[in-house]
Amino acid sequence: MRRHFQFDDGGRAAAGYRGKAGDCVVRAISIATGHLYQQIYELVNKAAVYERTGKRKRGKSNARTGVYRASIRRVMKSLGWVWTPTMEIGSGCMVHLKADELPPGRLVVSVSKHLTAVIDGVIHDTHDCSRRGTRCVYGYWQPGERTRARTVGESLPPRKKAEAPRRPKTFLEWLFG
Repeated sequence: MRRHFQFDDGGRAAAGYRGKAGDCVVRAISIATGHLYQQIYELVNKAAVYERTGKRKRGKSNARTGVYRASIRRVMKSLGWVWTPTMEIGSGCMVHLKADELPPGRLVVSVSKHLTAVIDGVIHDTHDCSRRGTRCVYGYWQPGERTRARTVGESLPPRKKAEAPRRPKTFLEWLFG
């Protein structure tokens, strides 16, 4: 019988972090991409800077305490990963967190209030979150075409340098210029 769960903290202990945390996003991304835990931790916190707060949001995302969907999307797209939805409104659960219902390869799988890494059908996480194969999968991130060609040991893609912000035009410059 094949194993369906493998304990993996994603390099959290090796990065020097201790105790419990709601860091499933950082853990899942670092396991699936092969990047260091600390690199992903910093990347998630940088992506959270661009979030806006609102009436229903309790502040901004944080790599340790939880990450909103918009920041997850921003981080995964910056890494070159592609989202594949498995559920639609009113469709019901069609894909479960089981090896035979997910594609092979490295995936970051979204389930209710949790993200987990699945590598060739094996859940890599700090606990078995499959609920005995009954947990519904909302969708999953998988490497894009350009990302598949890269090896695991390579660093994150280089960022473009931001240009200095332009000075806003004065009213007269706007009116006559």
